[in-house]
Amino acid sequence: MKAPFIFGKLALDKNFTNRKSEISRLTLNFISLTNTILVSPRRWGKSSLVVKAAELARKKDKSLRFCFIDLYNVRTEEQFYKLLAKEVLRVTSSKLEELLANAKNFMGQFIPRISLSPESTSDFSLGLDWEEVIKDPDDILNLCEKIANNKKLKIIICIDEFQNISVFSNQMAFQKKLRSNWQKHQNVGYCLYGSKRHMLMDVFTSPSMPFYKFGDLMFLEKISENNWIPFLKKRFADTGKTIDTQNAKYLSQLVECHPYYVQQLAQLTWFRTTKICNENIINEAHENLVLQLSLLFQTRTDELSTTHVNFMRAIINGEKHPSSKYSIETYQMGTSANVIRIKKALIKKEIIDVQNSAYIFLDPVYKYWLEFYYFIS
Repeated sequence: MKAPFIFGKLALDKNFTNRKSEISRLTLNFISLTNTILVSPRRWGKSSLVVKAAELARKKDKSLRFCFIDLYNVRTEEQFYKLLAKEVLRVTSSKLEELLANAKNFMGQFIPRISLSPESTSDFSLGLDWEEVIKDPDDILNLCEKIANNKKLKIIICIDEFQNISVFSNQMAFQKKLRSNWQKHQNVGYCLYGSKRHMLMDVFTSPSMPFYKFGDLMFLEKISENNWIPFLKKRFADTGKTIDTQNAKYLSQLVECHPYYVQQLAQLTWFRTTKICNENIINEAHENLVLQLSLLFQTRTDELSTTHVNFMRAIINGEKHPSSKYSIETYQMGTSANVIRIKKALIKKEIIDVQNSAYIFLDPVYKYWLEFYYFIS
């Protein structure tokens, strides 16, 4: 029997949980071509949310086309332009002849070369004179707008790991080029998101940055336990097993309603449940999850300085003011200026965050491991 929970992949159809208000807002943004910036910590379901909203938007507006781009391995402007052009051609062409015609009609000045993959008719490589492209990239940046206008389409460019543009050489000039071209588009909307929350915040919330106020800024929240409970109960029931309200609540609370971990812990619990789930089964599954990740957590911790680890110990022990004289002396963190540097470093490493003036660990299982395994030892 196939496990009814999914993690590490897009959560679609029955695997998608709630997010009704976010789906509605994002779907309306897509239909109206409103630029959207989606910000949240990693593994909170951004990609699944975008795909779900795109699916609903397409049903409501048949002229919509979605172009999904992942910048995970993209490190240069050249790679960005090449990927953007290739994916725009792909989603706006229903057959090979149309793709070739679009390349010729809208990119003719660069003399594009299309090479088809022998393994797949849908895969192709795009060859251009990139030295010429870099000199004048506006035609690539406006390619989607030209095609959309010509074919009476509306296109949404969805770019994951968008914060990677921050590692491009002369990144400020590059961002200015993107903004100056994209803000003029009337038939194209942009949905920009990624896994490095602090980097995205730097790009989109700083008045000195080109992408400041580029679009609707959405902060994705955790899924509440009140939404996890019916989801967990139904998924268990769909496979002839049972988890009651109390245990569904306990499971979601154990990993602080973290979307990725709720699904993972639910799967481990489901595997161990013959018929009826109970608290002992959940605890056993949770300990197994912690042990699975212990080597990763140990490696992560070993890479931190002693003062970084001491700061984390202070937070886990409930210290609300780690820069106070008491905390600095108790946890041997040097000076108040050093505490500020430690905090910034841990935020940059995506280990902690500050929300409503409170320090939180972004990975609840790592926090548990620190508290009950690492610091106890």
